[in-house]
Amino acid sequence: MASFEKSAGATSLSDIADYLEVKKASLYNHFENKEQIYDESISYCKSEIESVSFIADKVFDSIKNTKISVINMFKKLILRYFELFELEPAFQVYIFLHTEQYYNLKAYEIINSHYEQLTEEIRKILTAFISEGKLSDRSQKEIKDMASYISSIILHQLDSCIANRKETVRQNPESGAGSLFELPSDTVAVDKTIKLIESYFKAISL
Repeated sequence: MASFEKSAGATSLSDIADYLEVKKASLYNHFENKEQIYDESISYCKSEIESVSFIADKVFDSIKNTKISVINMFKKLILRYFELFELEPAFQVYIFLHTEQYYNLKAYEIINSHYEQLTEEIRKILTAFISEGKLSDRSQKEIKDMASYISSIILHQLDSCIANRKETVRQNPESGAGSLFELPSDTVAVDKTIKLIESYFKAISL
């Protein structure tokens, strides 16, 4: 996105045209003004981030038909989840929305909705483990509270991971859009997230 190096407010039509490799005048063939570009960017980001799911294919089959533990399942899903946000366009979408949430109510609502989506997906996973007797039985409120806490851990660590990755790109322009995604995954952030969740499960006595 053209606003990767700057805030959306500081990004000019010339910046956008340069990013798209078109003439500035050409933008007016598709958009009335910068505000329309901004609004449509928010809408695009909404659809992109809504498409990112924490639940992978056949997760529930795996919980039911294998001996996988709740910890090992979360290890697999967290690694996959972080890797999804290290790829284009999710990486740039995440940065854009998290920057704009302080200036734009729609961006804030998208971020909040993403948190709620993640919490609900984690709630379903925990419920599946309980149904299979692989996790101690708990009330619906307790399960929801657990899911909320786990999603908070994941998103906090993802924020840190994305911020560090963006700074790496800023300091190394040659690894920007295009080759950015050849950067290695941030296994440190993933490992820290997993350890925090392991500690949480131990504390609540699985």
